[in-house]
Amino acid sequence: METIKKFNEHVMATYGRFDLVLEKGKNQQATDENGKKYIDFGSGIGTNSLGYCNDDWVEAVCNQVKSMQHTSNYYYTKVQSEFAEKLCEATGYDKVFFGNSGAEANECAIKLARKYSFDKYGKGRHNIITLTNSFHGRTLCTLSATGQDSFHNYFFPFVEGFINVETNNIEDLKSKIDSSVCAVMFEFVQGEGGVIPLEKSFVNAIFDICKEKDIITIADEVQTGMGRTGAVLTSKLYDVTPDLTTLAKGLAGGIPIGACLANEKYSNVLTAGTHGSTFGGNPIACAGGNVVLDKIMNAEFISEIGKKSEYIINKLKNISEIEKIDGLGLMLGLQLKTKKSVDVVKEALEKGLLILTAKEKARLLPPLTISYEEIDRAIEILNSILK
Repeated sequence: METIKKFNEHVMATYGRFDLVLEKGKNQQATDENGKKYIDFGSGIGTNSLGYCNDDWVEAVCNQVKSMQHTSNYYYTKVQSEFAEKLCEATGYDKVFFGNSGAEANECAIKLARKYSFDKYGKGRHNIITLTNSFHGRTLCTLSATGQDSFHNYFFPFVEGFINVETNNIEDLKSKIDSSVCAVMFEFVQGEGGVIPLEKSFVNAIFDICKEKDIITIADEVQTGMGRTGAVLTSKLYDVTPDLTTLAKGLAGGIPIGACLANEKYSNVLTAGTHGSTFGGNPIACAGGNVVLDKIMNAEFISEIGKKSEYIINKLKNISEIEKIDGLGLMLGLQLKTKKSVDVVKEALEKGLLILTAKEKARLLPPLTISYEEIDRAIEILNSILK
């Protein structure tokens, strides 16, 4: 426990950590400092989309490290241009801004929406609708945008200009859209809020109202994007195309990155000096992202995500302690009847399985590359805990 002792003496206690020191990983398994192996059904909160140290990913990242690790955004790099082109082609967007995290991607979208409205309509049209139970990040601005009262403490004053609408309540949405609103921001599946998908009718209402009133639609796909739900973007599953989409987590396979994608109407709103990020578009992250995109743009790879999801759900349905299964693709939340999710996470850890929580639910975010054999072993462990 020397590592944990040293950690606690020198690192701020901003996380509720488990007593586990991870040392290395390969594919879908992590190994602790004592050599014990764990099937990873959390993938770094959906970040290690290709598992640990995927061979193609390692080769691309290491080659990039050997040639150039970073340069200022005053200059161009080939790897960032290739990644931007590939990402825009994969998602159908016109241009992208690169940052380092989901919160940064959302900050970019917020600034872009407000600048567009200011440029066209002037001051006063700056409010952004967000949903109750949403989560958009931990910077002061994205924390203010987050629609959960539990996050709105300590850090007063919060950033103004955010109005919460009850999730899936069309009438509440209509009542709060007025001339002061410039954007509506939402997650197709509320991840930190409990793995709750939006209803299709509510999503359609958002897009109908926003189109009529020239209000920007912002899809926060930080957790749902890049194949996680069984499509390159979850918006495809809802048959809509948001004006802006934000990405992060699994986009570069485990290297910090954030991206704000804009369609042609909004892609030139942010001009030189209006936004920036020192590490945004870092060559190493872009090299990793190129490999992730190559994988998930394969039709067979994407199809397998849906098949694996169905396979997992069918097996979980046989566990009587699980009352309900929410989510899409390989982003699943388990509502339990009697057990506390945090206790289940601890027991799973002891038995060699890494899972997560999302409010009162147990949350599963396995790597997109998870094998059926590993799924069987993971379900067997969960069954032994929940039976």
